[in-house]
Amino acid sequence: MQLSHGGETSPTGAPVARWSVEQVLALAPDAASRKAGTRLGAAGPWSGTGCDATGAVWGLCKGSGSTPYRTVVDTTGPACACSCPSRKFPCKHALGLLLLRASDDAAFRPAEPADWVETWLAGRRARAAQKGGSSPAGGDGARGPVDTDAARKRAKRRAERVTGGAQELEQRLGDLLRGGLAATDRSGYGLWEETAARMVDAQAPGLAARVRELGAVTGSGAGWPVRLLEECALLHLLDTAWLGRDRLPDPLAATVRTRVGLPMSAEGPPIRDHWLVLAQYDTPDGKIVTRRIWLYGRGSGRAALLLSFGAAGRSPDRALPVGTTIDAELTPYPGGGQLRAELGEQFGTTAASGPPPGIAAAAAPAVYGNALREDPWLEAWPVTLRDVIPVPSKDGWQLADAHAGAQPGAPAGAHADAEADSTADEPADGPADARTGSALPIAPAALSRPGLWKLVALSGGGPVTVFGELGHRGFDPFAAWDPGEREKGGGTTGGSLVQLV
Repeated sequence: MQLSHGGETSPTGAPVARWSVEQVLALAPDAASRKAGTRLGAAGPWSGTGCDATGAVWGLCKGSGSTPYRTVVDTTGPACACSCPSRKFPCKHALGLLLLRASDDAAFRPAEPADWVETWLAGRRARAAQKGGSSPAGGDGARGPVDTDAARKRAKRRAERVTGGAQELEQRLGDLLRGGLAATDRSGYGLWEETAARMVDAQAPGLAARVRELGAVTGSGAGWPVRLLEECALLHLLDTAWLGRDRLPDPLAATVRTRVGLPMSAEGPPIRDHWLVLAQYDTPDGKIVTRRIWLYGRGSGRAALLLSFGAAGRSPDRALPVGTTIDAELTPYPGGGQLRAELGEQFGTTAASGPPPGIAAAAAPAVYGNALREDPWLEAWPVTLRDVIPVPSKDGWQLADAHAGAQPGAPAGAHADAEADSTADEPADGPADARTGSALPIAPAALSRPGLWKLVALSGGGPVTVFGELGHRGFDPFAAWDPGEREKGGGTTGGSLVQLV
């Protein structure tokens, strides 16, 4: 079993982050691996453990056979290798080794790597150098020139198919509205599935996914006709945007192509920064598992989203330790907002240095509203909330501004303009729950997760800094920072990061 994410180890002597138990468990591909790794997080089954200044950790784990499993982890990647036959990434032995390292520093003595460890590390360095240099013989450079004419013809044929699918979908939406939304409750889910299949035939998987979502709205509870009309309107907007894409600005046209389901590649100059790993979570979608990793650039002040996918029973390969900071290059994808990016070369991993600049809860809706200008189909937008308190409400929970009467300071990056716009007409005082926009409802999806109670316990009735996604359903918290010591002004210093998903 081997897991690799590119990059290279840190130079000897560079600061290397030591992961916490929570950060290690966040790397587990599933609950079973987390449980099995926890059992191996004690010194009993391990021998020959060691570490070095470059961030490498290794050891021998006794298994059911006579030969122990050889496990090595490069914490700067992160990447790991193990002689066990597991197809999970990382395997339980790698998790156990890292858990032992996190909980018992005395079990690891600085030492020269064993031969098998050095062989693996040298192979990683060689592959990293090969990626940074010219293509080797027999690699990409040996494939011959790309047939641009053939690629252009294929893209044109697919665009024509998508156009046909969008025109057919417009006709079906028109028929739906003429017949009345109440008729959809009688026709059942078959109507939507048949329409979605037509969009798949048209090579527009993005349209197909949205059609299937319409089927889930019907009969979903009180007020479903209103929600169905809203979703139909968004689908109509996407159809008409595709049909008139030639008249759209380039960033919006790229967003439309992405939403329809056309493949896009990362392009443009890479952005090197110290990226704080804010959150990592998996979302199952049929047989595919999507892993989302949120990053925040310390220098650029921008958020970035890394996506990876696992299929056929395999978890996504990429995993980053939440709460650490990686020195790396990211290449953004085209489109409105440019949140999604591709992880490039990594230059090292260091310990986290506190949360990113946050905004007040009152300013957050304007941030999401501004993002909708770039992408009208956006479900949610990443936001860091500063000095908020989780409080119960009639319908669940909400995050209220701890300082309702104070004007928050301008945050870094794109948040600054949004916050200035949102606070211009706010009253100077008043209770937190009486001012418009000073409390955000927590999204229904988060109400059933144990992370909500982690957040409540972490707050203890006081202000905390929380990272999550804000959308039309509310705020979904993904991570929070231990408040640490209270400052004289009532704020917090911000401590270690706690993952809530």
